[in-house]
Amino acid sequence: MIQQLTVIGVGLIGGSLARALRRAGFVGEVVGCGRSLGNLQRARELGVVDRYHQDPAQAVAGADLVFIAVPLGAMATTFAAIRDHLAPGAILTDGGSVKGSVVADARQVFGRLPPRFVPGHPIAGTEQSGVEASFAELYRNRRVILTPLPETDPVATAQVQAMWEACGAEVTQMAVDHHDEVLAATSHLQHLLAYGLVDSLARLRENDEIFRYAAGGFRDFTRIASSHPIMWRDICLANRQALGQMLARFQRELAELAADVEGGDGEALLAVFERAKAARDRYVGSQG
Repeated sequence: MIQQLTVIGVGLIGGSLARALRRAGFVGEVVGCGRSLGNLQRARELGVVDRYHQDPAQAVAGADLVFIAVPLGAMATTFAAIRDHLAPGAILTDGGSVKGSVVADARQVFGRLPPRFVPGHPIAGTEQSGVEASFAELYRNRRVILTPLPETDPVATAQVQAMWEACGAEVTQMAVDHHDEVLAATSHLQHLLAYGLVDSLARLRENDEIFRYAAGGFRDFTRIASSHPIMWRDICLANRQALGQMLARFQRELAELAADVEGGDGEALLAVFERAKAARDRYVGSQG
C-alpha cells in the first residue's frame, strides 16, 4: 500500500497509473505535478489526483513513492528539481522508454545512482496524450520491464513490482542495455517508420487524394504517427545507438525488397511475405 504517491507528469501514463492504483485500493493520496495548470486542474476534477503542485519540490514532499512520467529530455531537470526534497526512504521510479539515458541522467544529477531508484518501463500506451486520455485498464495484462542495477535496493524493486502488479501488469526484469536494444527493434523503429511514411506522403503534391483513399491498412500502420512528437523525438535521440543499428539493418532489407520489385523477382517477394506472415501469426497466436 502506497500512502502518498506523487506523479510527475499526469498524462496518459502517469494518470493511468494513478487511476489503476485507486481502483485496486493500493494508494492513499495521489499528488500530481506538471507544467500545464489546466491539465492538473482537470486531473483533480476527474479524481485522478487529490491535489497538485506545479513545483516538483513541493509535490514530492512526504511522498513514499514518486513516479516520473515526463519526456526523456526533461528527465535530468526533473531529477535536479526533486533531488534535495525527497523524503527519507522514498522510492523513485519512472516510465521512460529508454533506460540507458534515464540511468545516466540519475547518476549525473544525484552523483551516484540512488539505491531506492528503480528504473522501469510500462509497455503500454495509445497515440493519445494528456490526463483526459488516461484510463485504469491501460496496464491490465500488459508487460512492465524493470531494470534494477547492482546498486538498487531489492526491497525497493519488490515494492515497485507490487505496485505494477496491483495494476494488473506482468512484471519482468531486464538489463538496461538489453532493454534499449529490444525496444529499438519492437517499438522505436516502428514509430520512426510511421512518422517517416506519413511525412513523405504528406509532402507529395497529390497528398489530398492519397489520404482521401487511404483504407484500413494505412490507418493501422500509421496510427502511431499521431503520438506525441516531442516525446518520440526524445526517445529516438536518447536511444540513437540501438535505433541507428536497427534502422541500418532495415535499410538493407528495404534495399533488397526494392531490388526484388524492380527486378520482378516474385519468388523472392513471396518468400519474404510468407516468412513475415508466419512470424506474425506465431506472435499473434502466442498472445491469445
